[in-house]
Amino acid sequence: MKILGTGLLISLLSLNSFAQNNDAAPSNTLLWKISGNGLEKPSYLFGTIHMLCKDDAFISKNLKNAISNADKVYLELDMDNMFEMLGVMGKMKMNNDTTLADLLSPEDYKKVKEYFEQGNSLLPFSMLETYKPMVATSMLAQSSMSCDQTVAMEQLIMEEASDKKIEIKGLETMAYQMSIFDSIPYKVQALELLKMINAGDSTNEGEKNELDELMKAYKEQNLEKLATMLGSSDDMLLQYRDILLNNRNKNWVEKLNKIMPGKSLVIAVGAGHLPGEKGVINLLRKEGYKVEPVENKKKAKLIEI
Repeated sequence: MKILGTGLLISLLSLNSFAQNNDAAPSNTLLWKISGNGLEKPSYLFGTIHMLCKDDAFISKNLKNAISNADKVYLELDMDNMFEMLGVMGKMKMNNDTTLADLLSPEDYKKVKEYFEQGNSLLPFSMLETYKPMVATSMLAQSSMSCDQTVAMEQLIMEEASDKKIEIKGLETMAYQMSIFDSIPYKVQALELLKMINAGDSTNEGEKNELDELMKAYKEQNLEKLATMLGSSDDMLLQYRDILLNNRNKNWVEKLNKIMPGKSLVIAVGAGHLPGEKGVINLLRKEGYKVEPVENKKKAKLIEI
């Protein structure tokens, strides 16, 4: 199903329920204020998506205000670090010179090869077949967007931070992110890639509408709906949720405990990392922080930082 690739776009959405106490009732917003627990200044948490139709992408007044007053902006990766980004290509390759031909039957390999050689990738198949299959799956999700122009929310946030001369940092390295994909058997990844290609060829309108439904949920800023859709979808996401999601959330909160005191930060990570029992919002609350929803609409009332 296409939902795995879409999950990668939204940074592997939470597989847990969003149920919390009444004080933490779900709100349709991607922007959250972090305060309390000894913090001298508030910080702000924002849920991104790695690819969105350009006409749907915007930065609200409240997010702009938070960025303007921030000491630093933290993304999942320091995408402003060209040295690290240039080195990512080598880290995308599978270990031990493995290729898709080693992972799929001759018939399935031929199908995948023909699919990409028909113009469904910006990269030549000779290169792509050496990459970790989850990288290719993510690329497929991006290419299936129903609009001509797309943009990453991280890109808009980086531009806003650069305009205000705010330093951009990363919560983890590209090397670490790519190592996550080494923790999942390449064959499992290859079969998921094949499943996504088969879904793309399917005449089943339900499968073809999954991406649209997930994008709609993101645009509605409905974290509960996003988490519910992903939680009932794909076996691979369920099986490897700790590797892909929960462990990273825990690592980030441990890091935020150290870097938030004395500073005001904007932390922008995939929207799927926010909700759920093991999501960043709940983990921060367990650490003693107050995490409150902030209106994030185009015409939202401006908050006081």
